Amino acid sequence: MAIVSFLISLMGATMLLLFAVRMVRTGIERSYGASFQRLLTTQNNGINASLTGLTLAVVLQSSAAVALLTAGFAASGTLAFATGLAIVLGGDLGSALVIQLLSFRLDWLVPLLLAIGGWLFVKTEHRKARQFGRILMGVAFILISLRFLREAMDPIRDSVFLPAVAGYLAQDYITAFLVGAALAFVMHSSVAAILMCVTLVDIGAIPFAAGLSLMLGANFGSAFIPVWLTRDMPVAARRIPFANLVLRGLWAVAALFLCNMVLRANLIEAPVGGQMLVNAHLVFNASLLVFALPFCGMLRAPMCRLVPDAVGQAVGDPLARQISVLDPNDIGAPQQALASLKRELLRMVDLVDVMFRPVLTLYDTGDRAQMKAVRAMDADVNAALSGIRNYVAGIPAEEFGKENAKTARNLLEYAIRLETAGDVVARRLINLAETTEKKKIRFSKSGWLELTRIHEDVLANLKLASNVLISDDLESARLLSLEKTEIKRMERDSRKKHLKRLQNGGQESFDSSDVHLDTLRALREFNSHIAAVAYPILYANGQLLETRLIEDLPEQDG
Repeated sequence: MAIVSFLISLMGATMLLLFAVRMVRTGIERSYGASFQRLLTTQNNGINASLTGLTLAVVLQSSAAVALLTAGFAASGTLAFATGLAIVLGGDLGSALVIQLLSFRLDWLVPLLLAIGGWLFVKTEHRKARQFGRILMGVAFILISLRFLREAMDPIRDSVFLPAVAGYLAQDYITAFLVGAALAFVMHSSVAAILMCVTLVDIGAIPFAAGLSLMLGANFGSAFIPVWLTRDMPVAARRIPFANLVLRGLWAVAALFLCNMVLRANLIEAPVGGQMLVNAHLVFNASLLVFALPFCGMLRAPMCRLVPDAVGQAVGDPLARQISVLDPNDIGAPQQALASLKRELLRMVDLVDVMFRPVLTLYDTGDRAQMKAVRAMDADVNAALSGIRNYVAGIPAEEFGKENAKTARNLLEYAIRLETAGDVVARRLINLAETTEKKKIRFSKSGWLELTRIHEDVLANLKLASNVLISDDLESARLLSLEKTEIKRMERDSRKKHLKRLQNGGQESFDSSDVHLDTLRALREFNSHIAAVAYPILYANGQLLETRLIEDLPEQDG
């Protein structure tokens, strides 16, 4: 019975730890995630790139999240292989620093974090304040889960079961290595897995030697996570996580045999305590970064041979070459048809994302070929809308039922909004980019920063819109609606600041005034179209007003 109670307590503490790590990462991504693209893609050397990866991993509390971001930008062609690999290696070291911070006994901080974080998340409506509250509560839950983990071990620490397992893992370090790798992969979080190992060593549940092998295995297993998550992405995206897996795997295996050889030969006294395991984890990742960083560029050719391009793969963005999944002659059952519609809408979202992402870069570079490519993709968006319209028109309403038919119409309406968003890019923003290049317009530093921030936030909203489309999640729909209001506020503030700069006589503001104001309006309209996916969900749950006007006006005297 003690074993059953132990397993239940262990699973509960582990799930809370995973939830808490994800909660912190979600809060940071929703609040600051739009700035990550600029931070990642502006690095020009390996040291700066690795420092960027380190910083992002500390912020996101996940090296896997950094690897996925890097892979995404590598797939779009905005990030070179060597730079991307340096960012991922830096992210691994940043994840180790997170473990160092969280390994301290900070139970006294939990009530304060819960009080402040809960108040910010529940009582405020400002986006960044609410997400900051989410982050604080997530950190508090991490600390609570670690305390639960320690308490779960207490009843069986002196039992026959745990010492037997610990002794076996200490003797068979290869098995311990594989268990650590499996643990990190199953938990999908190296931070959570290694924190668990540190806690077990810290309370004396397992010896340091077993914890060391588990830690090295967890480092190896964590490198599998981005490889698995990017398996369906373009080849350029998969090469960076695969290179990281090769480097970490070789380094972890070498460290495993070397460390256990030294410990078994009694060349040094075996360390004790969880803090020594944290130190070993830091040394492992720091040494890997130092030794591998100079070779990041050289690894590109071998990785291209190990992960080759698909035979006959055309040059260009793969999203534009995808064909429609809809067949008006084979609509099928209602749930199948609605799923097909969502898949096609996701393809439209991806196409619009590819069109919108480089817009401000084109303001700066004036690349005519890329402008032409963006305009050409608008035809693909239009074709997708035509396919969805024909598909919905062919749905037999009497067989589908009223609710399913209404859902199909809502999806068609969102397809129309996406097509209009594509027109905003192709016919307005690209035209403005051409005007900027033709007239050699230069924006003021403040004005350009305002446009960049709005563009980044709209990109984040586009990703959130995809999530809402897939999940029909009410909270995400509410957040997307709030983000729409935030973009309106940012557009209004930027317009006011621009007018103040005009009053102060800034020449760059005079030269760029028309383009700046037109860009603000276009960005706001684009965001309005992509946020429309939230409306049916909000309306169905009674959280959308019919009108903002006051219906019953007070009677006027005389």
